[in-house]
Order: sequence, then C-alpha cells, then structure tokens
Amino acid sequence: RRNVLSIMDYAQEGRETDEVFDATCREVIRTVEFAKDHPSVPFSVFKITGIGRLDLLGKVSANEPLTNEEQAELKRVEERVEAIYKRGYELGVPVMVDAEHSWIQPVLDDMVMKLMARYNKEKAIVQNTYQLYRHDGFDRMKKHHEMALQGGFRFGLKIVRGAYMEMERERAVEMNYPCPIQPDKVSTDRDFDAAIRYLLDHVDTIDFMVATHNEESSLLLANLIDEKGLPRNHPAIFFSQLYGMSDNLTHVLAEQGYNVAKYVPYGKVRTMMPYLFRRAEENSSVEGQTSRELQFIQQEIKRRKSKVR
Repeated sequence: RRNVLSIMDYAQEGRETDEVFDATCREVIRTVEFAKDHPSVPFSVFKITGIGRLDLLGKVSANEPLTNEEQAELKRVEERVEAIYKRGYELGVPVMVDAEHSWIQPVLDDMVMKLMARYNKEKAIVQNTYQLYRHDGFDRMKKHHEMALQGGFRFGLKIVRGAYMEMERERAVEMNYPCPIQPDKVSTDRDFDAAIRYLLDHVDTIDFMVATHNEESSLLLANLIDEKGLPRNHPAIFFSQLYGMSDNLTHVLAEQGYNVAKYVPYGKVRTMMPYLFRRAEENSSVEGQTSRELQFIQQEIKRRKSKVR
C-alpha cells in the first residue's frame, strides 16, 4: 500500500550443502540488485545459516580447532558473505544480516564488524541484528557502536526481541551453561526500549531499524522522533513488521509519515514453513502477547498453508 516499503527476505532453510549455499547466495545478491531498481525496496537481508553450515559456525564461535576441510569450508562461507556485501556496496543498497542462535553469533559478529569497517565509511551498507531477549544484547550493541566510532565507520543495525527463546533455554539446560535469555518479558521490554532511546540519542552515527509488532515500543520510538524534532521520514530510522502481521500498526505509522517496511518472506513453500512457524512461536512464547495479535498470526499461517494444498 501507499507509503509502506518492502524488504524481500529469501526464506531458505533446508539442506546444508555447498550447492544450496551457493544458490542462496546468488538469490540474495539478486534481491540486492532488485532493491537497487525499486525505490520501494530500501534494503536486502539474509541469514548466515542460509549460506553456511550451522555446526561449522558453532565450532568457529566456540574457538574449536578446525580440520583442513573445515577451514576451506569456512573460507567459502566468508567469500559468500563478502560477495553479498560487495554487491550491496557497489549498488549503494544496505544489507541486513539476521541474528542467529547465541552459540553461532560470535563468528557472525566478527565477520560483520570487519565488513562494516570496510564498507561503511560513508553509508551503512553492512547492518547487524541485535536480539534484546538476550541479556547481553544491549551491551553488545553499545560495544559494537563504540568500535564503529573508534574505527571511523557508520554503525548499521536492526533490533528485535528474538526468535529462538525455547531452543536457547533447552540447549542451556542440556549443556549445563547459563541461559543467555532474559529471565522474563519485563527485562526484555526494558532493554528493548532502552536500546530505542540509545539509538535515537546517537542517530548522527547510527542507521537503525526497529523491528517489532509491539505497539508500546513503536509508540515510544514515534514519540521520541517527534520530541527530538527529527523528521518523521529521517533516512536513518525505520520501523518494520512482518508481512501479514500487525498490518494495523504498519499502516498507521506509514500514514503518519514514518519510514516503515514490511519483511516479505518468499521462496519454496517447503523451505519457508520453518521460518513462519518460528515467527509464530516467537510471538506465542512471549508472556503478555495480546490474544488479538496471536489470532492474526494464526490466521496468516493458515492462509499460507491453504495456498499449497
């Protein structure tokens, strides 16, 4: 609809082979090129687990020794990430990388910050994602901002609450380590809203997106933009929601002149379903989520499932 932007999100979750990873990388680059030709598509986005094997990324993040074959495999992952951001830089299209499981996030952060230093000298082409349901999420975000300030490059990011809550908790219990997830929703909301305030206070050095279906957090950001006298369509500030969810929120923000975009997942139905189910679980597992929003999510999943029959 009018004033609502789109972000094409290739939702590929399937076999972990080089053939699949290379094909996914090519498709992500295609979305970058599509965004360049379509002003209504301001960003591209990808998941590192779409172009690299989960177990390999976990070993690297845990600083475990790699075999020669694994070292070569890691190099191929790094080359895919580099190819995506190189194309984004050439075309001037910002590319966000989604956050991942806590046990593979370290290698992702390392890759992304190195590429920010290379490609974000003038514009925030490389953009990371921070999950505020992790108790270290806000501090990591601020630490990386300091790195960007010291390195003389622009910091680009998206904040979310998080999408792997149950899996993170179960793994922490099974492997007997402290759970990385906040103890309750109140703590997540506190850090999420604190992050919004921090980002607005540093908007001169940060490009950011607040990805949320939460009306209170969205209202906080909208009010702060107005209170600080910033233009509602400030080029460094975006709201976003998933396609088919929180449409009421999306269109109110757009009608009021704020930058707002819909994440539009696409791909083969078989590989998209894990993505959609995880997003539904993300919302249903958060204490205090309104029944109205849960109903919208359930309706959207049913609608998409009915299309493939």
